[in-house]
Amino acid sequence: MLILLPPSEGKADAGTGRRLDPSRLSLPELTPPREEVLDALIALSADEAAARAALGLSEGQRGELRRNARLRQAATAPAGRIYTGVLYEALDLATLPPAAERLARRSVLISSGLWGAVRLTDRIPPYRCPIGAKLPGVGALSAYWRRALAPAMAAAAGDRPVLDLRSGAYAATWTPRGEVARRTVTVRVLHEREVDGTLTRSVVSHFNKATKGRLVRDLLTAGARPRTADALVGALRDLKYTVEEQPAAADRPRQLDIVVTEL
Repeated sequence: MLILLPPSEGKADAGTGRRLDPSRLSLPELTPPREEVLDALIALSADEAAARAALGLSEGQRGELRRNARLRQAATAPAGRIYTGVLYEALDLATLPPAAERLARRSVLISSGLWGAVRLTDRIPPYRCPIGAKLPGVGALSAYWRRALAPAMAAAAGDRPVLDLRSGAYAATWTPRGEVARRTVTVRVLHEREVDGTLTRSVVSHFNKATKGRLVRDLLTAGARPRTADALVGALRDLKYTVEEQPAAADRPRQLDIVVTEL
Protein backbone atom coordinates (compact mmCIF):
# COMPACT_ATOMS: atom_id res chain seq x y z
CA MET A 1 0.00 0.00 0.00
CA LEU A 2 1.17 3.50 -0.82
CA ILE A 3 -0.23 6.29 1.39
CA LEU A 4 -0.10 9.84 0.04
CA LEU A 5 -0.25 12.66 2.59
CA PRO A 6 -0.28 16.44 2.26
CA PRO A 7 2.43 18.43 4.03
CA SER A 8 1.56 20.78 6.87
CA GLU A 9 1.99 24.52 7.09
CA GLY A 10 3.17 24.01 10.66
CA LYS A 11 6.75 22.79 10.85
CA ALA A 12 9.44 22.22 13.45
CA ASP A 13 11.48 25.31 14.33
CA ALA A 14 14.77 23.83 13.17
CA GLY A 15 16.50 20.69 12.04
CA THR A 16 18.92 18.83 14.27
CA GLY A 17 21.33 17.04 11.96
CA ARG A 18 23.46 17.34 8.84
CA ARG A 19 22.96 19.98 6.18
CA LEU A 20 20.54 19.54 3.34
CA ASP A 21 21.70 17.32 0.47
CA PRO A 22 18.94 17.03 -2.17
CA SER A 23 20.79 14.16 -3.88
CA ARG A 24 20.15 11.96 -0.82
CA LEU A 25 16.37 12.30 -0.90
CA SER A 26 14.10 9.46 -2.04
CA LEU A 27 12.81 9.43 -5.63
CA PRO A 28 16.22 10.55 -6.98
CA GLU A 29 14.74 11.21 -10.43
CA LEU A 30 13.23 14.33 -8.84
CA THR A 31 16.64 15.75 -7.91
CA PRO A 32 16.92 18.13 -10.93
CA PRO A 33 13.45 19.69 -10.48
CA ARG A 34 14.00 19.90 -6.71
CA GLU A 35 17.26 21.78 -7.28
CA GLU A 36 15.53 24.17 -9.68
CA VAL A 37 12.69 24.95 -7.26
CA LEU A 38 15.13 25.25 -4.34
CA ASP A 39 17.32 27.76 -6.19
CA ALA A 40 14.26 29.77 -7.24
CA LEU A 41 12.89 29.85 -3.69
CA ILE A 42 16.21 30.94 -2.20
CA ALA A 43 16.60 33.70 -4.78
CA LEU A 44 13.02 34.89 -4.30
CA SER A 45 13.40 35.00 -0.52
CA ALA A 46 16.12 37.66 -0.86
CA ASP A 47 13.45 40.11 -2.09
CA GLU A 48 11.16 40.61 0.88
CA ALA A 49 8.28 42.34 -0.86
CA ALA A 50 8.16 39.93 -3.79
CA ALA A 51 8.62 36.89 -1.57
CA ARG A 52 5.90 37.89 0.87
CA ALA A 53 3.47 38.36 -2.01
CA ALA A 54 4.41 35.11 -3.75
CA LEU A 55 4.39 33.00 -0.58
CA GLY A 56 1.40 34.62 1.11
CA LEU A 57 3.32 35.85 4.16
CA SER A 58 2.46 38.67 6.52
CA GLU A 59 4.94 41.28 7.72
CA GLY A 60 5.26 39.34 10.95
CA GLN A 61 6.47 36.27 9.08
CA ARG A 62 9.73 37.75 7.84
CA GLY A 63 11.57 35.03 9.72
CA GLU A 64 10.23 32.52 7.20
CA LEU A 65 12.12 34.37 4.46
CA ARG A 66 15.37 34.40 6.41
CA ARG A 67 14.99 30.67 6.93
CA ASN A 68 14.24 30.08 3.24
CA ALA A 69 17.31 32.09 2.23
CA ARG A 70 19.58 29.72 4.18
CA LEU A 71 18.02 26.41 3.16
CA ARG A 72 21.22 25.03 1.65
CA GLN A 73 23.09 25.64 4.92
CA ALA A 74 20.23 24.59 7.20
CA ALA A 75 20.25 21.60 9.54
CA THR A 76 17.81 18.86 8.64
CA ALA A 77 15.59 16.31 10.35
CA PRO A 78 13.45 13.45 9.02
CA ALA A 79 10.38 14.80 7.21
CA GLY A 80 8.18 12.91 9.69
CA ARG A 81 9.52 15.23 12.42
CA ILE A 82 9.55 18.41 10.36
CA TYR A 83 5.79 18.42 9.65
CA THR A 84 3.85 19.24 12.83
CA GLY A 85 0.29 20.12 11.76
CA VAL A 86 -3.00 18.60 12.91
CA LEU A 87 -2.74 15.51 10.70
CA TYR A 88 0.75 14.73 11.94
CA GLU A 89 -0.21 15.32 15.57
CA ALA A 90 -2.99 12.73 15.17
CA LEU A 91 -0.67 10.32 13.34
CA ASP A 92 1.87 10.72 16.18
CA LEU A 93 4.72 8.93 14.44
CA ALA A 94 6.98 9.09 17.49
CA THR A 95 4.75 6.70 19.45
CA LEU A 96 4.12 4.12 16.74
CA PRO A 97 5.07 0.55 17.66
CA PRO A 98 8.25 -0.60 15.87
CA ALA A 99 6.43 -2.75 13.28
CA ALA A 100 4.04 0.09 12.47
CA GLU A 101 6.94 2.53 12.16
CA ARG A 102 8.69 0.24 9.68
CA LEU A 103 5.49 -0.04 7.67
CA ALA A 104 5.15 3.76 7.69
CA ARG A 105 8.65 4.20 6.28
CA ARG A 106 7.81 1.90 3.38
CA SER A 107 4.28 3.14 2.77
CA VAL A 108 4.06 6.93 3.20
CA LEU A 109 4.90 9.68 0.73
CA ILE A 110 4.36 13.34 1.61
CA SER A 111 3.57 15.87 -1.12
CA SER A 112 5.52 19.13 -1.07
CA GLY A 113 5.63 22.36 -3.00
CA LEU A 114 9.41 22.42 -2.61
CA TRP A 115 10.42 18.76 -2.84
CA GLY A 116 7.63 17.28 -4.98
CA ALA A 117 7.31 14.28 -2.69
CA VAL A 118 9.41 12.90 0.18
CA ARG A 119 9.40 9.88 2.45
CA LEU A 120 9.12 10.16 6.23
CA THR A 121 12.82 9.40 6.63
CA ASP A 122 14.09 11.96 4.10
CA ARG A 123 16.09 14.64 5.86
CA ILE A 124 14.83 18.14 5.03
CA PRO A 125 15.00 21.52 6.80
CA PRO A 126 11.95 23.56 7.80
CA TYR A 127 10.81 25.77 4.92
CA ARG A 128 7.93 27.84 3.59
CA CYS A 129 6.83 27.05 0.03
CA PRO A 130 3.09 26.51 -0.50
CA ILE A 131 1.93 24.68 -3.59
CA GLY A 132 -0.07 27.73 -4.67
CA ALA A 133 3.08 29.85 -5.05
CA LYS A 134 4.57 31.09 -8.32
CA LEU A 135 8.37 31.26 -8.36
CA PRO A 136 10.50 33.27 -10.80
CA GLY A 137 11.79 31.04 -13.59
CA VAL A 138 9.66 28.12 -12.38
CA GLY A 139 6.14 29.49 -12.55
CA ALA A 140 3.15 28.01 -10.75
CA LEU A 141 4.36 25.12 -8.60
CA SER A 142 1.21 23.06 -9.13
CA ALA A 143 1.77 23.04 -12.90
CA TYR A 144 5.53 22.55 -12.53
CA TRP A 145 5.18 19.46 -10.36
CA ARG A 146 2.37 18.10 -12.51
CA ARG A 147 4.88 17.83 -15.33
CA ALA A 148 7.70 16.44 -13.18
CA LEU A 149 5.97 14.01 -10.84
CA ALA A 150 4.04 11.59 -13.06
CA PRO A 151 6.77 9.01 -13.82
CA ALA A 152 8.19 9.05 -10.29
CA MET A 153 4.82 8.67 -8.59
CA ALA A 154 3.66 5.89 -10.90
CA ALA A 155 6.91 4.05 -10.21
CA ALA A 156 6.51 4.56 -6.44
CA ALA A 157 2.99 3.12 -6.59
CA GLY A 158 4.11 0.07 -8.54
CA ASP A 159 1.40 -2.59 -8.33
CA ARG A 160 0.22 -1.54 -4.87
CA PRO A 161 -3.12 0.04 -3.93
CA VAL A 162 -2.87 3.78 -3.26
CA LEU A 163 -4.60 5.60 -0.41
CA ASP A 164 -4.65 9.24 -1.50
CA LEU A 165 -5.24 11.61 1.42
CA ARG A 166 -3.78 14.71 -0.20
CA SER A 167 -5.66 18.00 -0.15
CA GLY A 168 -6.97 19.32 -3.45
CA ALA A 169 -4.04 21.56 -4.40
CA TYR A 170 -1.51 18.81 -3.81
CA ALA A 171 -3.70 16.14 -5.42
CA ALA A 172 -3.61 18.26 -8.58
CA THR A 173 0.16 17.71 -8.89
CA TRP A 174 -0.32 14.04 -9.75
CA THR A 175 -3.47 12.34 -10.99
CA PRO A 176 -3.22 8.54 -11.15
CA ARG A 177 -3.97 7.17 -14.59
CA GLY A 178 -4.85 3.80 -16.06
CA GLU A 179 -4.26 0.78 -13.86
CA VAL A 180 -2.84 2.92 -11.03
CA ALA A 181 -6.10 4.93 -10.97
CA ARG A 182 -8.11 1.74 -10.64
CA ARG A 183 -6.06 0.82 -7.57
CA THR A 184 -6.37 4.28 -5.98
CA VAL A 185 -8.79 5.28 -3.22
CA THR A 186 -9.39 8.92 -2.28
CA VAL A 187 -10.97 9.99 1.00
CA ARG A 188 -13.17 12.89 2.03
CA VAL A 189 -14.00 13.28 5.73
CA LEU A 190 -17.52 14.49 6.52
CA HIS A 191 -18.34 15.88 9.95
CA GLU A 192 -21.89 14.87 10.88
CA ARG A 193 -23.78 16.74 13.57
CA GLU A 194 -27.31 17.65 14.51
CA VAL A 195 -28.40 21.23 13.83
CA ASP A 196 -31.90 22.23 14.94
CA GLY A 197 -33.00 18.60 14.92
CA THR A 198 -31.57 17.88 11.46
CA LEU A 199 -28.43 15.85 10.73
CA THR A 200 -26.03 17.82 8.57
CA ARG A 201 -22.71 16.86 7.01
CA SER A 202 -19.87 19.17 6.09
CA VAL A 203 -16.13 19.16 5.54
CA VAL A 204 -14.47 20.77 8.57
CA SER A 205 -10.73 21.35 8.17
CA HIS A 206 -9.67 20.32 11.68
CA PHE A 207 -11.82 17.16 11.72
CA ASN A 208 -10.69 16.30 8.21
CA LYS A 209 -6.98 16.50 9.03
CA ALA A 210 -7.23 14.83 12.43
CA THR A 211 -9.34 11.97 11.10
CA LYS A 212 -6.91 11.33 8.27
CA GLY A 213 -4.04 11.21 10.73
CA ARG A 214 -5.88 8.74 12.98
CA LEU A 215 -6.93 6.67 9.98
CA VAL A 216 -3.32 6.25 8.83
CA ARG A 217 -2.18 5.46 12.36
CA ASP A 218 -4.89 2.82 12.70
CA LEU A 219 -3.94 1.17 9.40
CA LEU A 220 -0.27 1.13 10.38
CA THR A 221 -0.78 -0.21 13.89
CA ALA A 222 -3.13 -2.88 12.54
CA GLY A 223 -0.36 -3.96 10.17
CA ALA A 224 -2.68 -3.54 7.18
CA ARG A 225 -1.10 -4.67 3.91
CA PRO A 226 -3.98 -4.67 1.40
CA ARG A 227 -3.08 -5.81 -2.09
CA THR A 228 -6.13 -4.40 -3.86
CA ALA A 229 -8.37 -1.35 -3.61
CA ASP A 230 -11.20 -3.62 -2.45
CA ALA A 231 -9.02 -4.94 0.35
CA LEU A 232 -8.06 -1.39 1.34
CA VAL A 233 -11.71 -0.36 1.61
CA GLY A 234 -12.36 -3.53 3.61
CA ALA A 235 -9.48 -2.72 5.96
CA LEU A 236 -11.01 0.69 6.72
CA ARG A 237 -14.37 -0.91 7.49
CA ASP A 238 -12.68 -3.52 9.67
CA LEU A 239 -11.23 -0.64 11.67
CA LYS A 240 -14.82 0.53 12.30
CA TYR A 241 -14.74 3.59 10.08
CA THR A 242 -18.08 4.58 8.58
CA VAL A 243 -17.28 4.34 4.89
CA GLU A 244 -19.62 5.42 2.09
CA GLU A 245 -18.45 4.93 -1.48
CA GLN A 246 -19.38 7.52 -4.09
CA PRO A 247 -19.94 6.80 -7.80
CA ALA A 248 -16.81 7.13 -9.92
CA ALA A 249 -15.86 6.34 -13.50
CA ALA A 250 -14.22 2.98 -14.06
CA ASP A 251 -10.88 4.54 -14.97
CA ARG A 252 -10.83 7.01 -12.07
CA PRO A 253 -9.86 6.59 -8.40
CA ARG A 254 -12.53 5.28 -6.05
CA GLN A 255 -14.02 8.02 -3.89
CA LEU A 256 -14.83 7.34 -0.25
CA ASP A 257 -16.59 9.46 2.35
CA ILE A 258 -15.53 8.79 5.93
CA VAL A 259 -18.31 10.00 8.20
CA VAL A 260 -17.35 11.27 11.65
CA THR A 261 -20.29 11.84 13.98
CA GLU A 262 -20.10 14.52 16.66
CA LEU A 263 -21.15 12.98 19.95
